[in-house]
Amino acid sequence: MTNLKLLALDTEDLGIVSAHMQDSVFKVGDMSYAPKLRQFSLTANRFVWELSDRKSKTFERHRAALVFKRVLAVRSSGVDRRRRDEVLSLLAIRFDQKGDGPDGTIELTLAGKATIALDVECIEVQLADIGGAWETANKPSHPDDAG
Repeated sequence: MTNLKLLALDTEDLGIVSAHMQDSVFKVGDMSYAPKLRQFSLTANRFVWELSDRKSKTFERHRAALVFKRVLAVRSSGVDRRRRDEVLSLLAIRFDQKGDGPDGTIELTLAGKATIALDVECIEVQLADIGGAWETANKPSHPDDAG
């Protein structure tokens, strides 16, 4: 499989990035915020949903970098930043526009009712697979999955 590279500049693009990052897992220590660069980033083990409908008994994960640019502030709820080895599971990424302009808040919804909120000037997000893929026998499931 080729490495995935995506750029999100609007809510539709962000929805595609969110779909590709659903059920990604990462450690608290894999997140960083550089205020001077106005950049928040994380590296995660991304479940390769785009290959999950194959008739295979194994699935894939990829190491991926997710970078949010033009970030003005970062807040979190339900995340203890001191527990750097704690594993978080990303469920969705959403954008809440503030007024008529391009600014707003990007929210990363995590399992366990945790969230990370990024106040941004506008949507500018990059997702790229880094490194190789590996097999996993486990496909993430959700209570509302139909099968």
